[in-house]
Amino acid sequence: MQKKDFSELSAADAPNHKHSGTCIKFESARTTKVYDSYWKLAFERQEIFFRQVYGTNGPITQDLILAKHKFTNAYRASDRVSQYLIRNVIYGGGDQTPQEVFFRIILFKLFNRIGTWELLKDSFGEVRYSDYTFERYDKVLTKAIESGARIYSAAYIMPTAMAFAVDGRKHRSHLRLLEIMLKEHVPERLGEALSMQAAFEILRSYPMLGDFLAYQFITDLNYSTLINFSESEFVVAGPGARDGLRKCFSDFGKLSESDLIRATMERQDAEFNRLGLQFKSLWGRPLQLIDCQNLFCEVDKYARIAHPDIVGLTGRTRIKQMYKPTPSAIEYWYPPKWGINDQINISPSRLFVGQTGKLWV
Repeated sequence: MQKKDFSELSAADAPNHKHSGTCIKFESARTTKVYDSYWKLAFERQEIFFRQVYGTNGPITQDLILAKHKFTNAYRASDRVSQYLIRNVIYGGGDQTPQEVFFRIILFKLFNRIGTWELLKDSFGEVRYSDYTFERYDKVLTKAIESGARIYSAAYIMPTAMAFAVDGRKHRSHLRLLEIMLKEHVPERLGEALSMQAAFEILRSYPMLGDFLAYQFITDLNYSTLINFSESEFVVAGPGARDGLRKCFSDFGKLSESDLIRATMERQDAEFNRLGLQFKSLWGRPLQLIDCQNLFCEVDKYARIAHPDIVGLTGRTRIKQMYKPTPSAIEYWYPPKWGINDQINISPSRLFVGQTGKLWV
């Protein structure tokens, strides 16, 4: 069902973002009704975030789908696992040398599970490449598996790095992969990369690291001091985002998936304004490419219930994960280079709306 084309919004409506390419124009791309749900989802999920940060006396949301099912935050860095990674693994995890930072981030992300990291930390005191051995780490992880513990997150499936497969144990192939990357000086090569895409391609060249994982990993590495690229520089659409894009757009026109994600990011203020939504940004930080990419994945799930008549690539009709209140409050903290940490404890009546830094009262 076609709804409108993007020529209905004037060029003046779209914010002028600076990035490595030219401003993307939607031109012949056409949307479905799911496209409006994309922005409403982003808005309400961010409202839920601030209700959790500052507390609320009422229900967390009036949206029955969001109240019942699990959805990630509008901003990727606000999710519990990302918050743990930033605070406890990257900046609070130890030495800030390139090798050690890279080792901790990739080791954590290979399993993407807080419990696995804490198991390793409890076993070794501090997780360090300087005293890492395959045998010690394999022993701890194998023992956990044999005791029935889960060591991998269910967020996404981690394939076996077949080129480094050892005795049929997936975690062993991942440890070997990490070893190879360090021996081949990947941290130093990333530090010399001139663009986020160039850094992505270094990771992409290794077994197991396809487009999706390489993009997720380079985003996590970019939270650290190892590299420092703009999150508005480069994007890769993951499987869920591709499904969401096809639900939001009945016709891509002449644009690629990455073009559509960028164009979506560039006109976020115009779209929120069009729908009368006062979107409260992350203390002045607008949605970045990684966030818009993730939101396409989330709207794919949302539309399974809200718009069951619009079928994506996979044809899925259910949302598997149900919403559960977080067991403990999160003290939100972001990469210091973003410059927003000193604003987190400001009055909730003074939150940034949109990209202009205009205060909402």
